Amino acid sequence: MSRTSRRPATRTSAAIGQSRRSFLGRSALLAGGVALGPQLLTACGGDDEGADGGGSGSSDTLRISNWPLYIADGFNTSFEEASGLTVDYKENFQDNETWFAANKDALAAKQDIGADLVIPTNTMAARLISLGWLNEIDHANISNISNMRPDLLDGPWDPGAKYSLPYFSGFVGLAYNEAETGRPITSIDDMWDPAFKGRVTMLSDFQDGLRMVMMSQGNDPGEATVEMVQEAADLVAEQNDKGQIRRFTGNDYQDDLTSQNVIVAQVYSGDIVQLAADNPDLKFAVPDSGGTEFIDTMVIPYTTKNQAGAEEWMDFVYDRANYAKLVEAVQYIPVLSDMTDELEKIDPALAANPLVNPPQEVLDRVTTWDILPEDVEADMIAIYNEVTGGLTWPGWRRAAGDSGRGFPTR
Repeated sequence: MSRTSRRPATRTSAAIGQSRRSFLGRSALLAGGVALGPQLLTACGGDDEGADGGGSGSSDTLRISNWPLYIADGFNTSFEEASGLTVDYKENFQDNETWFAANKDALAAKQDIGADLVIPTNTMAARLISLGWLNEIDHANISNISNMRPDLLDGPWDPGAKYSLPYFSGFVGLAYNEAETGRPITSIDDMWDPAFKGRVTMLSDFQDGLRMVMMSQGNDPGEATVEMVQEAADLVAEQNDKGQIRRFTGNDYQDDLTSQNVIVAQVYSGDIVQLAADNPDLKFAVPDSGGTEFIDTMVIPYTTKNQAGAEEWMDFVYDRANYAKLVEAVQYIPVLSDMTDELEKIDPALAANPLVNPPQEVLDRVTTWDILPEDVEADMIAIYNEVTGGLTWPGWRRAAGDSGRGFPTR
């Protein structure tokens, strides 16, 4: 997975091509001809902050690090007007593992990483919690937390939402160009059709790449073992050796889909809505055997210089009217409950968008990863990297050892 931070800025086509979080116009879903049923829609360290691990104070500036194109235009300007704070918003969170590798040494040394609030995926949030690198969030300062979906208040990655609050959720599934495939794509086996040889891409992130493959083999990612991951990786390796897979991607699958170099790809749901607005032949599907759901979270590094401002921004996000503007912009699944009325005020079609309000039959076919012990996760990453040619993940086990904390076990 990948992301970044931002101030309200003009979105460029280059940025869109690199981003998992694509800007989505309010009518993109209908314009894209997305199908239902089997097809759902179809930094570097700075100054040492001291032995206590950083600041929990306040300043006039709030520094936010987010994924690219993952906010509404003008959102931070509205927050600045309401709060009196200046927002330094950067879209520099391109990938969970890349972000971690770039910041782990500074965090371990209790040095400022240039961000007061960061938006990692929940599995990364769990790792940061385990390492003791996040400040606890004072719920008393977030009155709108009552608007959060109850099912997310006690996630296994952070029981009680003490250190993280969800930002958005979405699906990992399959995109395909129906004009090129000549038929709907409904299963993992469809990816291996010899007719598509060399025109298939898979995600390089081991969880996003392998979860749906594991499910197609009858294995539950919620109870993942190294053996299950190896079985899925072996299948991918076999297909890769045959030349079926063009390449392994991060967010950059969009260019291949647009150019039709690729006609079947593992993707993140919201990206395809935007691409389908320009090419209605592009469809999104959750495989029959199941897909996966990701949850992105808001966290406060323990090196923050503005704890109060970070909590004030979280509260602003959780106001339903404000959040509806975010939903309109990114069109991922809300983490707030009872959003229909606010969304209908913007556009009834938005409230009916199945990527915003997915049908229950689709929700029944998605799952999330368990929170894995650190040594097990490292082994799983290494297994998939052998297939993708990705880099190994040096150093994070040592970081965990330095903190005296291990990952939560099942």
